[in-house]
Amino acid sequence: MSLPFASAARAVRATLSVGALALSLGACVSLTEPGNGAPPPEPEAPAAAAEPPPPPPPPPAPEPTVAASHVLIQYKGSMRAAPTITRSKEEAKKLATEVMNKAKKGQDFAALAKQYSDEPGAKDRAGSLGSFTRKQMVKPFADAAFDLNPGDISSVVETDFGFHVIKRTE
Repeated sequence: MSLPFASAARAVRATLSVGALALSLGACVSLTEPGNGAPPPEPEAPAAAAEPPPPPPPPPAPEPTVAASHVLIQYKGSMRAAPTITRSKEEAKKLATEVMNKAKKGQDFAALAKQYSDEPGAKDRAGSLGSFTRKQMVKPFADAAFDLNPGDISSVVETDFGFHVIKRTE
């Protein structure tokens, strides 16, 4: 009786051995498939969150300003000269030079502007132009005003409007 039982046990063992062998061979097949020998690639990482947009550029720096007063001496034919202006260009330049000399000797600039300036409104404002940027004035005038230090008086400055004497106030 022990014989049939032993045969059955051997048969079960053989079946298990064949099954184990089949599993082992299946695993070996996947290990021996052709490839470059490198390990399999890592799974892709999830995409990183998008970078925030760069901050907007800073606003442009404000343009430099100066404040000044002036005396304008016009001549016949200068830009925006009133019809009542009859002096020649030479006479206007001579008068502007006299005004400049008086201002540089310390005479009150506001009083000189009220007395001599041909600019409309100069008498009410005593020649004051307030603060301005370079772009707000014609180039020769702006260049002269920006080259002065506060309190300085310019030389005679010629523009299309006539001759100016400028005092930088700030």
